[in-house]
Amino acid sequence: MKKHQCRENAFLILFEASFRDDSLGELFALANEIDEIEVNSQVEEFVNSIISKTQDLDEIIAVYSPKRALSRIARINLILLRMAIYELKYCSETPVNVVVSEAIRLSELYASSEDTAFINGILGNYTRKTQGEKN
Repeated sequence: MKKHQCRENAFLILFEASFRDDSLGELFALANEIDEIEVNSQVEEFVNSIISKTQDLDEIIAVYSPKRALSRIARINLILLRMAIYELKYCSETPVNVVVSEAIRLSELYASSEDTAFINGILGNYTRKTQGEKN
């Protein structure tokens, strides 16, 4: 499975998980059962890693959010931001422009143009700040 397909499948699982009380294992099994979302070890690891870092990711998102209140960010945007910031912070082998482009691509598929602009703004601010700290 290519990395962009892994991201999309992880997004779909994370989005579903945000509405359900089922365990991730149950969601992975359900996804495989209905055969619409391929869940392999790469997807499972990505989802589990994001879930394990949710508090850290949400703190970062709150800093860069204009409203600074996570409760005011649409669920779909929050999930896409968590995924992208997770990769930017913890997966240094993936180029910044690839991570941002993939988040934008997913938002264009699943969210509105306003959501895409919001995600792009948050990620732009975050990457400018973190890139400035590395230099």
